Amino acid sequence: MQHGEGTVVIGAGPAGLTAAYELVKHAHPVRVLEKSPTTVGGISQTVAYKGFRFDIGGHRFFSKSQEIEDLWTEILGPKMLVRGRLSRIFYNKKFFDYPIKPFDTFKKLGPVYTTLCVLSYVKARAFPRQKVRSFEDWVVNAFGERLYQTFFKTYTEKVWGMPCTEMSADWAAQRIKGLSMSTLIRNTLFPQKSKDRKAIIKTLIDEFRYPAYGPGQMWERVAELVDQKGGAVLMGQGATTLAWEPGRMLAVVTEQGERHAASHFIATMPMRSLVRALDPPAPPEVLKAALALEYRDFLTVALVVRRKTLFPDNWIYIHDPQVQVGRIQNFKNWSEHMVPDPELSCLGLEYFCFEGDGLWSMSDSELIALGTREVASLGLVDAAEVIDGAVVRVPKAYPVYNDSYKTNVNIVRAFLEEALPNLQLAGRNGMHRYNNQDHAMMTGLLAARNILAGQTRYDPWRVNNDAEYLEEDKDSDTGGRLVPQRIPG
Repeated sequence: MQHGEGTVVIGAGPAGLTAAYELVKHAHPVRVLEKSPTTVGGISQTVAYKGFRFDIGGHRFFSKSQEIEDLWTEILGPKMLVRGRLSRIFYNKKFFDYPIKPFDTFKKLGPVYTTLCVLSYVKARAFPRQKVRSFEDWVVNAFGERLYQTFFKTYTEKVWGMPCTEMSADWAAQRIKGLSMSTLIRNTLFPQKSKDRKAIIKTLIDEFRYPAYGPGQMWERVAELVDQKGGAVLMGQGATTLAWEPGRMLAVVTEQGERHAASHFIATMPMRSLVRALDPPAPPEVLKAALALEYRDFLTVALVVRRKTLFPDNWIYIHDPQVQVGRIQNFKNWSEHMVPDPELSCLGLEYFCFEGDGLWSMSDSELIALGTREVASLGLVDAAEVIDGAVVRVPKAYPVYNDSYKTNVNIVRAFLEEALPNLQLAGRNGMHRYNNQDHAMMTGLLAARNILAGQTRYDPWRVNNDAEYLEEDKDSDTGGRLVPQRIPG
């Protein structure tokens, strides 16, 4: 690849590597610059620790896009396992079906609490909150105060770090669209099944594919294929400066001081970081908009447990307000290959936080001790059975949609599209969209196809949350997964 030719991709996550793979398949020169010195996949990486492998969260491989499904098959083929999905809510030391099934829920809550829940629901229907502004207002009207407190409030506040009273009701209405007590009862009595992939609600799928050695296996293989086909995935090359002039981007300068010039660029780095890296600086109003974009950070505490089996779930949601852990992955139930010793198990405790807060600033040993105490207090594991642990911190894991995010993103987009038309944004952080990996992959795929075509045929912003490309603009502002907004002041 000659200096200044081909394409430079910033970031070796699902979007960046998919774009690079599409380009090298058509003999287009490409270099991928990855900040991590050792690991590809972004938040879809798989971390290796003493023979154990664990995800940054769990990553199901299921898409309504047949093209994405076929791409996964092309890359890993028989190395993709088919797994049954089981995930439940853990509350008051009991497992509850998820999605919630009224009869199961009421049986486990007991007759007294069930009666109170029913009365609470009846009250909510008879005397609904009139000014529905918050997430709490919406859910209480739909399920009653008791079920809201039991199954919605604690977990939601753990994930997003804000009170449910401050989250917009619009997010609840969209995220829990069509869900109410009556629909839950109806679906329990008369479950609906569909063989149409596009008709399936992704949240409720009961089967998915999964690489034998975790999602990182997929992206490690793609990186190998890119290298084999003449491209280059360069590790430890985080972008620090983006050189540009009006009308085009010129080059990326990395932490190592290397300058990578090209004809085209695809960026998956956080939008806020991208604008801050521009040289010369972006106009003040663009920089202000970028700096206003917010993120939710994330850390995983992996615990090695001396027990052959723990619980049958792939993951469980923790709705106990007495602990800080939000979700627990049981990696052995995703794939037996994730644990090197069949006599052991490995759990991934997920904590949602903000970079620099109390959780984020704790040492690894303190976090491992916290995780051990919390799984013991929940009754899931005896503390003495925890024999080892590891911690992985992921900054900017979840772009947050606050009340001004759309305005800020549009300001940045408008500037970049006019000033740097040879730069395309893709992926979760690149587009500031909280989406699944199939959506991120499709945005990378379309960005690559624009480069191959020599013109903008596709608008990656029109990819919806099901990784489908929309020809019309109707969903172009909400293509990613929904994230709660604060109630406007």
